[in-house]
Amino acid sequence: MALTLGMTGMDPATEAALKVAFEQANAGSGRLWTLVPEAEADHVVVDMDSMYGPMSWLRLHAAGKRVIGLTSAARTQTDFHLVRPFDAASLAALLGSLAGEAAPAAVAPPPAPPATPQPSGMAPAPVPQDLLPEEHPQPVDEEAEAPAPAPRLPGSVEAGSLGATTIKPVAAPPVPSPPQPPPPPRERNLADWLGPNSSVSGRVRYQSAGGQSVLIDADARQYYGPALLKPLAGLFDGIVARDDFKQVDAATWATETATLGAPQPLGRLQWFGGLLAGKGELLPGFDPTGQYKLGKWPQTEREFPKHFRIATAMMKGPATLDEIAGASGVSLSEVADFINANLVTGYAEFVPEQPPEPTEPPKPAGLFGRLRGK
Repeated sequence: MALTLGMTGMDPATEAALKVAFEQANAGSGRLWTLVPEAEADHVVVDMDSMYGPMSWLRLHAAGKRVIGLTSAARTQTDFHLVRPFDAASLAALLGSLAGEAAPAAVAPPPAPPATPQPSGMAPAPVPQDLLPEEHPQPVDEEAEAPAPAPRLPGSVEAGSLGATTIKPVAAPPVPSPPQPPPPPRERNLADWLGPNSSVSGRVRYQSAGGQSVLIDADARQYYGPALLKPLAGLFDGIVARDDFKQVDAATWATETATLGAPQPLGRLQWFGGLLAGKGELLPGFDPTGQYKLGKWPQTEREFPKHFRIATAMMKGPATLDEIAGASGVSLSEVADFINANLVTGYAEFVPEQPPEPTEPPKPAGLFGRLRGK
């Protein structure tokens, strides 16, 4: 049975982050799930923290859908709960449990017939002595009349009547395989911590091993740093832990941000992290032979003039990486990096291949059609 998942009631950034986590979790489970529109899905993820989430849940609940509530709350009234902030590991654990519920239950063998109860504390009844064989059997007269055969009970079979009949063993009922364990949590770089569902909060400073630093206001989704992005490439090298983000007091924040100019949207830094993450290849979990499109025009950077040509080619409709590279005249690796950057920020999306529509057989001609053919 196909397992289908849909998403609704969430902003584009949350949906893009959830799709990235789904692709990674689904790849680790052998692609048991298919991402489809909510109307075609059996399970639908709803952002219960958004304005339209509760209304979407009521509509889907009335339609008989199984709703997964995405929320930071400890409890939710939906059928299933996906805790925010989420990642590929937590989503894989939830999908694994749902796949286990969907598997058919093993058929139990029929119960054995109950044994005849013996009275407690009593030994089996002794056999009467007159029924036991004689110790010294008497000689038998061969000409004496043979004893009458024992009467046959209904359903009994005479000895030797089965011959060489083969009795086939009954096959055991199939047992469904247990769900695959979720993949281990992967190590995270700076780009993974910049999404809207990150656990980083407040005003913090992140400094890389190379000495580069940036001031991040996670609650306001802003950062302070140089106007150009390329000088910040060193920030995205290496593994980043939660403790690497140091809280900054109000006085230090005011002093240091005064020399850095106006704040910039954190999505810009997240976009740059996505651009560097794949190193010329699509992010894990995304099909390099699939089709991708831009849902809306992204903010292109003057440091990357070729991106304008890639975006122009992608706005024409879904296309493969080879088709986009050919239409824009840009290398395949640069196209992959551009798509990665816009996948993590919600501007680009993977477009599943649609099955061909069935062709209708020709309708038989009516009376006037047959007359015109003569």
